[in-house]
Amino acid sequence: MREIRIHGRGGQGSVTAAELLAESAFEDGLQAQAFPAFGVERRGAPVKAFARLSEEKIRRRSQIYTPNYVIIQDPTLLGTVDVTEGIQDDGLMIVNTSEDKESVDIETQADLITIDATEIALDILGKPIMNTALLGAFSGATGEVSLEAMQRRVQKRFPGKIGEKNAEVMKKAKKVVEE
Repeated sequence: MREIRIHGRGGQGSVTAAELLAESAFEDGLQAQAFPAFGVERRGAPVKAFARLSEEKIRRRSQIYTPNYVIIQDPTLLGTVDVTEGIQDDGLMIVNTSEDKESVDIETQADLITIDATEIALDILGKPIMNTALLGAFSGATGEVSLEAMQRRVQKRFPGKIGEKNAEVMKKAKKVVEE
């Protein structure tokens, strides 16, 4: 089983990202679940969302304490939330930032990837909604879930032009991470 924790702020689409990730994994033939954890439910407050992926039936229903992967949507959380808590030493962290990974102040044994997901979203969507860019980066960095499944799920969730543009965002982010 692989476990993913997504850190963001209310309104950034962390819960939607976890749901799209789980739905895409299911479409790829995996068992999956997604669920949020909220403190104060207000726009801008720190939130966490979780996803589990497995070839076997998932019976666990608890919060994720030792994730394989951590996705950080908002780099301002780095100084206020312990985003490294429980990350496995052989894990991977993906951080939305314009900084290179050597400049990011994170103490961890896990691998670190940085990507300016906000800039990709602004270029294609015209809005700083970066959750789908980070899903594309996750696909490219891990291979856990196919880009094609993610693109189909986002286009089903958001039909029409917005879904098409988000699919394009995912593709571009995956390409950036793979380069």
